[in-house]
Amino acid sequence: MVRGDVKMRKMRLSLEDRIYYALIYFFAIALLLAVLYPIIFIVSASFSSPFAISSGQVVFLPVDPGLQGYQAVFKDPRILTGYRNTIFYTVTGTLINVFMTLICAYPLARKKLPHRGPLTFFFTFTMLFSGGMIPSYLLLRDLHMLNTVWAMLIPGAISVYSMIITRTFIATAIPDELLEATQIDGCSDFRFFFLFVLPLSKAVIAVIAMQYAVGHWNAYFNAFIYLTKTELYPLQVFLREILVMNQIAANNITDPETAVAMQGLADLLKYSLIVISSAPILCIYPFFQKYFVKGVMIGSIKG
Repeated sequence: MVRGDVKMRKMRLSLEDRIYYALIYFFAIALLLAVLYPIIFIVSASFSSPFAISSGQVVFLPVDPGLQGYQAVFKDPRILTGYRNTIFYTVTGTLINVFMTLICAYPLARKKLPHRGPLTFFFTFTMLFSGGMIPSYLLLRDLHMLNTVWAMLIPGAISVYSMIITRTFIATAIPDELLEATQIDGCSDFRFFFLFVLPLSKAVIAVIAMQYAVGHWNAYFNAFIYLTKTELYPLQVFLREILVMNQIAANNITDPETAVAMQGLADLLKYSLIVISSAPILCIYPFFQKYFVKGVMIGSIKG
C-alpha cells in the first residue's frame, strides 16, 4: 500500500513537471517569436516590391522578390563613403574607448590607490551632470576639432558605466594574492596589467568593446552637430538623407498613381536602409556572444 502511494506520488510530480516545462517552453517560444518576427518582417519587406509593401501584402515571406530597394540605395555613391567612414570610426573609436576604459578601471580597482573614493565620485558625478550641448560645441570649436575625425572619436572616449563594470570585474575576478605574488617576483604594475589583467579580462573586454562598437556604428547626433564636410559623414547621416529625399519627392508629386508608387518606394527604402545599417553588427554579434553573456553576468552578480 505504501509502495503504491509512493509510485502515485512520483507520477503526480512527473505530471506537474511536464506541465511546468510545457509552460516554460510556451513562453520562451512566444518571446522568441515576438523578438524574431520583426526582424524577419523587415528583411522580407526589404526584398519585396514597393506595391506589395504599400498595399500591406508582406506578412512573413517576401512578395514579388527583388532588389529594387538595395539598388536604389547603392546607386548613391555616398553609401560607400559612409561605410568607409563608419568602419573607421567604429574600429578606431572602439580601440580608444577600450584603452581608456581599461587604464582607468585598473587603478580604481586597486584597493590601495590613494583617494580612490573621491576619484570614483568624480567619475560617477559626470553620469548625472554634464556641461550640455552648447558648451561641448564651443569646447570642440576652441580645440579646432570641428570637421575633423576627432570630433567623432574624442567626445565620449570613455563611458563611466562601462568603466564601473570593468573596475568591478577586475576587483572581483583577479585576486589581490596574484598581484602580491607577482610583486614578490619583481613584477611591475605595467607588466602585471599587460601579462595578467588583460588576458584574464577577455570577457569584460568583449562586453565593453561590443557596446562601444554598436554605439559608434549607430552614431548620428555627433556627426550632425560637429561635422559639415560631406566626406566625413558616417553611414547613418547618408542613409537619413536618402530617406528624406525620397519622402520629399513622393510628397511633391500630384499624380495619384505615381505618388503611390513613390510612397511604396520610400517604404521599401526604409526597410532596406534598416537592413543595410544593422546587418554588419548582427553578423559580428554571434562571435562575441559567449563573452558578452559571461561578462554581463559576472558584472551583475558581483557588482
